Amino acid sequence: MKQELIRIICEKSFKYSREPSFKLVSGKMSHFYVNCKPTTLSPRGMFLVGHLVFDAIKDLKAHGIGGLTFGADPMAIATAFVSELKAKPMNAFSIRKTQKDHGIVRWIEGDMNPGQRVVIIDDVVTTGGSTIQAIERARSEGLEVVRAVILVDRQEGGLENIREHVTDVTAIITRDDLMEQWSSVTGSRTL
Repeated sequence: MKQELIRIICEKSFKYSREPSFKLVSGKMSHFYVNCKPTTLSPRGMFLVGHLVFDAIKDLKAHGIGGLTFGADPMAIATAFVSELKAKPMNAFSIRKTQKDHGIVRWIEGDMNPGQRVVIIDDVVTTGGSTIQAIERARSEGLEVVRAVILVDRQEGGLENIREHVTDVTAIITRDDLMEQWSSVTGSRTL
């Protein structure tokens, strides 16, 4: 499943340039661009992501899985769906980018309660800022963050930064995995 997902991400969600031509959220220019949404919102991508993320967390007895909207949302939904199929159900939840200012003022949407064990997920990590923000907001709502799972680690220090906030962090796919696939398809070995 992992190799198939790497192939799909390379086809739908990954771009590489010999010159740094992709602007990141940080403002830095990069050789790589990864936008997982075309993959995580496709039927096969959603199927693979749901199964691979579930496999990465099935040992935790977590009550929920989610992260900062919008990148984490399709991953959380796919994983929650697979968790029901595997008879180990967990809820999906979404963490808002801005706090709701009406009704019940909360950061989190979903059926989650204080004290519950959760996994924070993100589709792509560079510095880890979005994932750390999600961890902090989940904790502010009383949730116990037990692991962070990243779909694609750009291998630019993000996982190490996240480990300062939750020690159990894993990535399913790395930039090296994507570059290996990209190189095998294009025949290029240049980084």
